[in-house]
Amino acid sequence: MKKLLAAAAVVMALITGVTQAYSQKVELQLGYGGYTQMDASNMHDGWHGVNNAWGAVTAGLNFRVTPKLWIGPSYSFSSTTTEGGPHCSHIAYHVIMLNGRYQYFQNSIVKLYAHIGLGADISYMQPRGLDNYSKGYFAFQISPLGAQVDLSRNAAIFGELGYGAQGLVQFGMRFGI
Repeated sequence: MKKLLAAAAVVMALITGVTQAYSQKVELQLGYGGYTQMDASNMHDGWHGVNNAWGAVTAGLNFRVTPKLWIGPSYSFSSTTTEGGPHCSHIAYHVIMLNGRYQYFQNSIVKLYAHIGLGADISYMQPRGLDNYSKGYFAFQISPLGAQVDLSRNAAIFGELGYGAQGLVQFGMRFGI
């Protein structure tokens, strides 16, 4: 555990150092994505009759490392239920990821980019009549097609097509801070 914390601290220090050396550009990202990795795979400990979740809400910070590369952490939340009866359960998905975004095209209107994220999902099971418990899973996001349109110097809207814990289709806003 100490080695993992030390490695995380070194990575964050490197990201911070490179970011400060290049520029102070940081952005806050808020988004919604539909049909997540949690819906498409068994990230609910084998509970049967799981309904599709309503999607995922994501918040993240992005740090500009180079003119075309952004890196930063994100948190996504989603939840679902199983079918009723004596074995009913409510499931909450908490996803923490490290994301990278690379811009590969830009014109006067739109910026096109690819986005990848890697991290962990903590599925919190709340079965009726039993003790609550958590189960961990590998989480990822791969979005080869993302588009961003700047509304002002400090605000932009975005949309992405991909697959993962943040959704098959994701859209939202980014704010410079």
